[in-house]
Amino acid sequence: MSAVLEIQGLQKTYRSRKGVRKALDGFDMVVEAGQVHGFLGPNGSGKTTTLRTLLGLIKPNGGRMAIFGREVPEALPEVAGSVGAIVESPQFFGNFTAHDTLSLLADAGGVDQGRVFEVLELVGLRDRSKDRVKTYSLGMKQRLAVASALLKNPKLLILDEPANGLDPGGIREMRTLMRTLAESGMTVVLSSHILGEIQLICDSVTIISAGRRVAAGGVADVLAQHQTSSVRVRVESLADLTASAGALREIGAQVVVEADHLMVSGVAQASAITRTLASRGVFVSELAPIAVDLESVFLELTGTAPVDGAHRQVDQSAMAPAVPNGGWGL
Repeated sequence: MSAVLEIQGLQKTYRSRKGVRKALDGFDMVVEAGQVHGFLGPNGSGKTTTLRTLLGLIKPNGGRMAIFGREVPEALPEVAGSVGAIVESPQFFGNFTAHDTLSLLADAGGVDQGRVFEVLELVGLRDRSKDRVKTYSLGMKQRLAVASALLKNPKLLILDEPANGLDPGGIREMRTLMRTLAESGMTVVLSSHILGEIQLICDSVTIISAGRRVAAGGVADVLAQHQTSSVRVRVESLADLTASAGALREIGAQVVVEADHLMVSGVAQASAITRTLASRGVFVSELAPIAVDLESVFLELTGTAPVDGAHRQVDQSAMAPAVPNGGWGL
């Protein structure tokens, strides 16, 4: 596969009365052709700054960027016709209908008017296309924004929180649409806080924290790198939890006692757990390996997991080192 989007060492610094803030601190990112690529990070991590810089809306302080192998922002006039994007919350004229909005955009971009009906169908707005946008819910406006980004039938589609305001059915429809677009040859970059959806839909991910890349690669590969050997153990009687924990520690296991179960790690074979507890007259009702998910990996890498009794502030994400093998490659 060839790279559709490449970012190397991207830097963006903001100066204010409070001093200098590095929004991007040598950020790297690569997206291969035909993929759905998840771009993840906590609020204030640099996601939107990256997208705005890539699209020429912000001038970087350093680094390199390329779309379809052409250096941007210099080559943006040449590649812009093949890029569709939503960055932050889209704005529309409330008194226009969805059809009028897309028709005007099609005229401005030299797009055939037949494409307007196609994209309205794709995003599920066909039956409401004659209604004024001011009557639309947040989710419907988001569908309209996606439709506007699809008008040019782009080769690269960049979507910032496309599921914002959608109900569960709408989120599933959006997921199906993204996969269909990728299967047709379009490359999709998807920024979202709905990590379960990202895990379901994306082929690969990049995670950013404090302006630096902290993870990148195939979704399965990123999860595998953080897979644990922990096992959840439930016993028939809660009264046996403490004694069970002690017995397992005697065989070298690391045990955390939760309200109604044990979290056990450091045991080569799960059968050692059942044998040890059975020898103490304790019967196991559940023995389940803990599968890591994208949310837990994200919280670990960005340092944004909730802490009891603390109120994490925006921008308090992990200052983790950049992942190895920086540069153009993953």
